[in-house]
Amino acid sequence: MKAVQQNERRIANVNDAEFKPWMNDGGEDSGQSVLQLDNTRGDGVGFHVFRMAPGTTTESHQHMEDEEFFVLEGDLTDNDGTVYRPGDLVWMKKGTEHNSYSENGCTLIVYIGRAEVPVS
Repeated sequence: MKAVQQNERRIANVNDAEFKPWMNDGGEDSGQSVLQLDNTRGDGVGFHVFRMAPGTTTESHQHMEDEEFFVLEGDLTDNDGTVYRPGDLVWMKKGTEHNSYSENGCTLIVYIGRAEVPVS
């Protein structure tokens, strides 16, 4: 077996890595941020860690592929009132439309296959 080369691996620790600000559709800082090691598919696509600051709400969006996320810490509430808590593993079907709010902030581990699209 050949050794893994330096350019074949990336490592970041969620506790001290620099998260990239998540910009809303208007180009403004949303109070959310993302840590993603594979940036070849765009922000928020593929496997990543997503943080929401206290009091922030995601923009309303539709999933173009299934989404899966794990609540690592904090609180998250969907627009229909569903509350997610640390330890919850969530699957949302392709086509789902929603937004989410975090009163106290949260950190999620997310996998989504294609970029979401905004909905009104």
